Parts: sequence; structure tokens; C-alpha cells
Amino acid sequence: MSALMLILASASPRRRELIARLGIEPAGIAAADIDETPRKAEVPRIYASRMAREKAEAVPSEGAHVLAGDTVVALGRRILPKAEDEATARRCLELMSGRRHRVLSAVALKSPDGTLRERLSETIVRFKPLSRAEIDAYIAGGEWHGKAGGYAIQGAAEGLIAWIQGSHSGVVGLPLYETRALLKAAGFSIA
Repeated sequence: MSALMLILASASPRRRELIARLGIEPAGIAAADIDETPRKAEVPRIYASRMAREKAEAVPSEGAHVLAGDTVVALGRRILPKAEDEATARRCLELMSGRRHRVLSAVALKSPDGTLRERLSETIVRFKPLSRAEIDAYIAGGEWHGKAGGYAIQGAAEGLIAWIQGSHSGVVGLPLYETRALLKAAGFSIA
């Protein structure tokens, strides 16, 4: 672990688990409270990057680095919502059934002096054609709750994904390659 201190601007247990894979234990966890409403005509790539930046900037650094991320599931220019109810999760899965979609995972690192570094990972994911029974079973499992696009690739949904091109960790919620590059550039000691 580096002598530099890091605050993780996320309450997500998945992001905490992922950052631990790099050998980093955050000195603190501080979820950013920001308005996550997409702007009119905002494209998914710009939205994901903006959200990561705004989250990093919203958390007081107190002499530490602040790491923030945002993951967006997109069908073309359409940003799929975080599923907070079964109807939304079902609608997302039906839209993605048998189709490719993009997962854009942005990460931003704010240094104690206010310097902001950022990176973006883009992953293409293709679900198999999903039957009603498969969607019903996935919905019944509850993994969809609070997940962008209504699924968690690290769970049962992985068995429904025909292929992935890009960053698996980015789809989970924090692209480790990009995060590692940001942390190393900031002086963190990472093997």
C-alpha cells in the first residue's frame, strides 16, 4: 500500500472490492451526493465522464486523493437507467436481449491540489436472446436492483452473456486497467 491516502467516492461494495485487487485500501469512503440526471441530448460517453468528475469534485479531499467512478449501460445513444424496480429491470433486459450494448465506465482521480485526471473504459457486451423464463428467473434472483441496465455481470447474468469485448472489471463498476494507470500517474505504489 502506498503512503499516499485515497478516499473512495462511492459506497459501492463492488468498487471497494475492485480497488482492493490493486492492493489499495481506501483511507475513507465518502459517497458523493450529486444530481445524476442526464442533460438534454447528452450522449452516454460524455455523461459517464461528467458523472465521475462531478463525484470526485463533490467529495472533500482533506489532503488525500479522491477516486470516483461511474458506469453507464448504453444502447446506441440511449442511457439505460439503474433498475430500482422489477419493471425497469425487465424492460432493460428485454431491450438488450440478443443485442450488443456498450458499458462505459469512467474513473476520475482528484489530487489534493485539485488536479483532476480521468480515464474511460468502453466495453461491448452481447446478451444471448433471452426467453421470458430466463428474464423471469433473473428478475426473481434480485441481482438487478440498483444496477445500471438492470444486471450484474459478476452474478447470474454472466451465464446469459454470449460474449464481452473489453474490461470485465469496467462492467462490474471500476475499470482496473484505467484505475491503475491513474493511481500510478499520481504516485501510488502499485505492483
